[in-house]
Amino acid sequence: MYNPFAVALLALEAQKVVELRLMKLAWGGSEGCAEAQQMVSEKVGAFIEASGTLLTGGSCDMVVARYREHVAANTKRLTS
Repeated sequence: MYNPFAVALLALEAQKVVELRLMKLAWGGSEGCAEAQQMVSEKVGAFIEASGTLLTGGSCDMVVARYREHVAANTKRLTS
């Protein structure tokens, strides 16, 4: 079973990262291009990490908690 409250928080927190990334992409230039490349590589890495967690007996709560860590790190990086 999973914690729907944690999933809702992840959705809200991720929305902020989407907003920050869209602003960076809209500005374009080399920073926008680098952000687009990093975004794609992070998605692939997160999928592999989540799959590995679930395949080794981890729970959905563990995956959501780890995604929230990634989202928090992106928020910090994009707002600094």
